[in-house]
Amino acid sequence: MNDMIRAAVATAPERTELQWLPKPGVRPESGLLRVAATGVCGSDLPYYQTLPQTRGPVILGHETVGHVEQMGDIARAKWGVKEGDLVALEEYIPCGFCRFCRSGDFRLCNATDWRLGGMRYGATGMNVAPGLWGGYSQYQYLHLNTVFHKVPSSVSPRHAALALPLSNGIEWTYLQGGAGPGQTVVIQGPGQQGLACVVAAREAGAECIIVTGLGTPTDHRRMELAKKLGAHHTIDIQSQDLLETVADITGGELADLVIDCASGGTDTVVSAIQLARKQGRVILGGQKRKRIPEFDSDMIIARFLTVKGMRGHSYQSVELALQLIAGNRHHVTDMSTHLFGLEDTDLALRTLAGKGVEDAVHMVIDPWM
Repeated sequence: MNDMIRAAVATAPERTELQWLPKPGVRPESGLLRVAATGVCGSDLPYYQTLPQTRGPVILGHETVGHVEQMGDIARAKWGVKEGDLVALEEYIPCGFCRFCRSGDFRLCNATDWRLGGMRYGATGMNVAPGLWGGYSQYQYLHLNTVFHKVPSSVSPRHAALALPLSNGIEWTYLQGGAGPGQTVVIQGPGQQGLACVVAAREAGAECIIVTGLGTPTDHRRMELAKKLGAHHTIDIQSQDLLETVADITGGELADLVIDCASGGTDTVVSAIQLARKQGRVILGGQKRKRIPEFDSDMIIARFLTVKGMRGHSYQSVELALQLIAGNRHHVTDMSTHLFGLEDTDLALRTLAGKGVEDAVHMVIDPWM
């Protein structure tokens, strides 16, 4: 069976099966990664629910960490890595020559958007040869335009899998949101991204970090973790008036920066704008897939607000994330709560929908367990 590998294949909406697949050969312009760990991202849930129906069988998982197993001569000359290196991958597979790639913002390259026919790790169907485009597998095929990050020697693969969610927090809070010393930051939603924003805000020196969530047991446990990671206050929006509580905490000044990481309805977009002080900034990170009815856009004008929509992370933010993980700054590795074998991939994905294990924050699949 040395020429066969195991992978968890999403074969239909909300159905994942273990399969044995042929181990592909490597061309001069490609390579092969021996997967060590792959994080389970909240964005995997809509893929799990819909992608197998629209793209056929697919190997999900894009927060991949592993050792470079093999690479062709063209790839070797381009990548700057060697066999055996432990690396973390970005999900993006950019073209490398458009204006966004040339300016370093390759996440905006159309080639990274699978909805426009592009490729992305964890979202490309197995009908695209050789099919091993996701991390829920023992091996992952490496495209010539793969974006690599070398993992510091002190970091385990399990914790390195936190790099992408943590990089989103750094990107949204610090690089795009401008959080800094003396500022008040409100973070809506205590999921992976919200907790990552807490770590980034604390690292940036924010004076007051407030995290909001629901009155569910899950959110309460996550808000307790938020305090350990550096939040100063948490608000249960089902038992406390959100605007009044933030006004009380800030002496009526409200927030310099509000980051909406909440999934679901559009109410948090409106509250994010309401919570920002004059000249404040609002970062919208949680996709709603819904329209906002009767939205009063004059609030943005009256308060002279800056409102930004976020799309993923930058190369810089991933590098900064790996540095924070290496030093376990602000207890960031506590975000990694569950480790599963490949046969439990479906359980991990169902957990994202609240149908699996309890108390999960960041889950990791180890395909060799």
